Amino acid sequence: MPETINLGSLQFNFLQSKDDTGGSLDMFEMTLQPNARMPIPHYHDRWDETIYGLTGTSTWRIDGKDVDLGPGETVFIQRGVVHGFTNRSTGPASCLCVLSPGVLGPQYFKDMAGLLSAAAPDPARMKETMLRYGLIPAPPS
Repeated sequence: MPETINLGSLQFNFLQSKDDTGGSLDMFEMTLQPNARMPIPHYHDRWDETIYGLTGTSTWRIDGKDVDLGPGETVFIQRGVVHGFTNRSTGPASCLCVLSPGVLGPQYFKDMAGLLSAAAPDPARMKETMLRYGLIPAPPS
């Protein structure tokens, strides 16, 4: 059953999780509002990520290179590769994200939503949460 998680300018609609697929994959639709971005570039060493553009255009910074992703286009992010994303356009952009194998699940996004709802989000707690779920913040470039 789909589950939507709101992180302000980012919305996640979980379609399949590691719990539904026996750990085979996580699948969710992500909507980025204008100027939305992944606040902390990161990598993960336990799963690969495939992104399929649905609407609008998002920009993915993958291994130091910017890639614009429009409807019907895909990008593949191999485990260990630093990446992040942004929506530089004036309208929303959405994409389908598939993590393989499924190790993240929706709980990470729920935990981050809780941290971001605080009056002053704590960067140290955000980093700790990322690490607990296997997202490794990239060192500043």
